[in-house]
Amino acid sequence: MPMGDAAEEMTRAQLRRGLRVATLLVALVTVCGQGLSNILRHLDAYPSPLAQLAAFAVLAAVLAGEAVLLLRRRSWGRLRRAAVAVVLAASVLSYVTLPEGRTSTNTDWLFGAAAWVGLVVLLDRPLRVAVAFLLAHDLTALAHLLMVDPNRGDLARFATGSVTVIGLPLCVAVVATVLNSLSAASAASQREIERVRVAEAVAAESHRRRQQRLAELSATTIPLLEGLADGSLRPEDPAIQRRCAIEAGRMRRLFAETDTVANPLVHELRHCADVADRKGVVVELDARGHWPTPPVAVRRDLTEPVLSVLATAASRARIAVVGGADLVSVSVVADSGEVDLPDPVTPGVHVETLNNDDTIWMEVRWQPSPQPAS
Repeated sequence: MPMGDAAEEMTRAQLRRGLRVATLLVALVTVCGQGLSNILRHLDAYPSPLAQLAAFAVLAAVLAGEAVLLLRRRSWGRLRRAAVAVVLAASVLSYVTLPEGRTSTNTDWLFGAAAWVGLVVLLDRPLRVAVAFLLAHDLTALAHLLMVDPNRGDLARFATGSVTVIGLPLCVAVVATVLNSLSAASAASQREIERVRVAEAVAAESHRRRQQRLAELSATTIPLLEGLADGSLRPEDPAIQRRCAIEAGRMRRLFAETDTVANPLVHELRHCADVADRKGVVVELDARGHWPTPPVAVRRDLTEPVLSVLATAASRARIAVVGGADLVSVSVVADSGEVDLPDPVTPGVHVETLNNDDTIWMEVRWQPSPQPAS
């Protein structure tokens, strides 16, 4: 990742962490400050003070868990659903033991406190999740209020309190969602940039290799074409015909090297055989087994002897490709007579020939380098 992008991502991470710390501090002040103070002042008014203290202890435990996660730079993960369920359970417990008609008053200490605790847990989740929690908490309080036949004043107090209870945490949730969206968009953009850079690098390297290969072909093809053009080389000469067939096969192999296929070696051999097929040689190609894809240089060494044999075949040739994880073998049998085969360039490639009258058998083998144990 470039330095500028890394710095931007670090800044966003710091902003997300800062917002998380600030939300936790607001929740601590709301629960442990204002909430606990209201519980203690109205302790005698609760039918079951222990239930209110238990609900307070649950919220305090959730905030303590958030503090530990912040110190360890971790999120709630799989514990998030359990934490939200615990907060909602504390809300139900508090309202079940709340005096009638006291919803959204100072006695109802949990009305504003639980909203911030739930937001602490859901701060890194999508906005709709935080909205759903705030509505669930607010509806719990409304259900308690509607049980006592409220008057207009009670409903107006509840509506006014709901604006604060839902509105302020919702604003914080919107800011968190924006930061998360920016981070996700930045990460996706960075991945796309890296993909494009890799594709451009691969294309540039492929182009460079093609230019290099064309330059190599020019060293043998251009003198041949010039000789044919100025008459110093005679087209009816069998040696010249053989050279032309080899150069034609090399060109077709070069074009085939850029194709995207499942088995490049067999694909290139088919193109090599096509040159012999065009001059009337019956060529059979058989491939068996599965092997790792050889590098381009290795594939050229595997196909170059085949080109030399096919260029001198009189009427028939049979190519067999057999391979596995530790060995790839390309053999050809043809009525070519004796052929001068080029020496392999890459290590690990070996050629073996056997002549019998006008028939030649040739095998070229490649042993892949063993992969290091992971």
